[in-house]
Amino acid sequence: MEPDPHSHPHPDRDSPHRVHGRHESDEERADRRWTDILQEVRVTQTGVQILFGFLLTVVFTPRFATLSATDKSIYVVTVLLGAATTGALIGPVTFHRFVTGRHIKPEMVIWASRLTIVGIVLLLATVTSAILLILRIAMNDDVVPWIVAGLVAWFALCWFVLPAWARHHYGTRK
Repeated sequence: MEPDPHSHPHPDRDSPHRVHGRHESDEERADRRWTDILQEVRVTQTGVQILFGFLLTVVFTPRFATLSATDKSIYVVTVLLGAATTGALIGPVTFHRFVTGRHIKPEMVIWASRLTIVGIVLLLATVTSAILLILRIAMNDDVVPWIVAGLVAWFALCWFVLPAWARHHYGTRK
């Protein structure tokens, strides 16, 4: 079948040089990717801020004094992980603020993306530690490590494995 001579070729589908699926300059791509990162960071920042705020209040409750040394250590680790997570997820915003006007947005987007990934990994560690502490206090049972391990596996599947699979599986489509 001959192509219709009056039809216009689809710029993305028919181009032998199609790489990104859209016609955008490096600056436009950086702007789009930056907007995407901001939306993603807003979601994770909200969760981290709520969790971290809650964690900061625990030490001031009467029950805290009754915790075992192990549970207090887990609490301290959880707070430190929450603080590190907060730093990594706020990092892209401060990075942007410091380099605005320097004409390095594509590079900034790469670094912001890396900080966001680090923040998500730290968030996994923070949530894991918080769940461990809560379940140790609530259940005081040998099954707690298994529950926590199951939840970590679930988070890893949702946050890392499925996106990596989709990237591999669908990323090679033309």
